[in-house]
Amino acid sequence: MATTKTKTFDCVEMKNRIQAKILADYEAHKDEFPSFLAFIRARNRRSAWVRRMERKFGGREGQQS
Repeated sequence: MATTKTKTFDCVEMKNRIQAKILADYEAHKDEFPSFLAFIRARNRRSAWVRRMERKFGGREGQQS
């Protein structure tokens, strides 16, 4: 008889929670940015992880503003 592990977290719930947090942050600061994309890019620049990945994989080459 096969046994299954008890699920410790819900991936979909986690994704929805994170997206809601990002949207709420954008709504609170949207007057500071010309677009949602500009907000996301500014938010990413604050992330040490994003900066490491850009150094590792070549940054934003070929992306439009």
